[in-house]
Amino acid sequence: MLYSTPRLTGEDERVLAELDAMREALRYQVAQPHGWIRNLRRSLIAHAIQGSNSIEGYQVGLDDAVAAVAGDDPMETSPGTWDVITGYRDALTYVQQLGRSREFDWQHMLLNALHFMMMRHELTKWPGRYRPGDIYVDEAQTGRRVYTGPDADEVPTLVAELIDWLADGNADSPLLVRASMAHLNLVKIHPWRDGNGRMSRCLHTLVLARDGVLAPEFSSIEEWLGAGRNTYAYYDVLAEVGGQSWQPTNDAGPWIRFCLSAHHQQAQLVRQRLDQAARLWELLDERVRQRGLPERVVGALHLAATGGRVRRTVYQRDEALTDDQATRDLRALTKAGFLEQHGQTRGRYYVASATLRELAAPARRPREISDPYAADR
Repeated sequence: MLYSTPRLTGEDERVLAELDAMREALRYQVAQPHGWIRNLRRSLIAHAIQGSNSIEGYQVGLDDAVAAVAGDDPMETSPGTWDVITGYRDALTYVQQLGRSREFDWQHMLLNALHFMMMRHELTKWPGRYRPGDIYVDEAQTGRRVYTGPDADEVPTLVAELIDWLADGNADSPLLVRASMAHLNLVKIHPWRDGNGRMSRCLHTLVLARDGVLAPEFSSIEEWLGAGRNTYAYYDVLAEVGGQSWQPTNDAGPWIRFCLSAHHQQAQLVRQRLDQAARLWELLDERVRQRGLPERVVGALHLAATGGRVRRTVYQRDEALTDDQATRDLRALTKAGFLEQHGQTRGRYYVASATLRELAAPARRPREISDPYAADR
């Protein structure tokens, strides 16, 4: 027996309707061949990797998370943490591909393959295999036991039930509700020795990816879950709904409300970033033309203006340039006062100058993100 999809309230239905409208608008926006979409896609995937792993205590700076997405080397992350980050990157990359797979099928080995990608660096954690014994979740600060997973002998049967449900259970339920219920059931089954939280968040994203309406990086709530107080709220609602052991008869209503709120707020953030990216690109394109610089440098300036580090290797690959072309462009941007160079040889990178930051500031002014369930909204 799994956790059952709860009856939706009127408020839930309202929030879902707003989310449907936002998702449709986002789908239209990201379908346009705009130059800033590539940087935004990469940033959103990096934020998801950063957020989901920070929940488990693996900290990576956004620049290195972006480097992982771009297939570049880290500048600051330790080798052990980098293994964790690149494993999660590979799993998310596979999820993106599965979203477009015609031969897709829900099965045990799909979940175990994703788990192996995440955990392959630690063979003692049984990557790609269900746990052989009991599993517990203890509070990091106090050591207090907060959850005991179901018996190991029950795991294959429970996961099989979840797989069957993913294939055709509650097919009429809204997509975001189905994704949230998949997340809840997998994290409470806790099938593996480690990586259960990351796998459950990844499954949530995979359910969204299979819908095909919007690329998963524009729908995932992994960034939101890993942001400050949201992580504590995430743990709190899992404890409220799940209790201290496998209790699938509990009401999952609070969990659905939490996830819909997370999706709504993340969608607001993504919409804001899209609007900011468009305004900033237009501004930078105009300035580049005024200075007689090649149009292709706008992407590098856009990345720097949004707080990223520009690496010659990534810029060269993005714009299909030779080593010499990429080097000349970045030197020209530095000479023009838009970029500042840091580091030497392989560790060299470029960041926005004070001039570029000042130019970009009006286009990057943030708007407030609101809770869709707030009484005073």
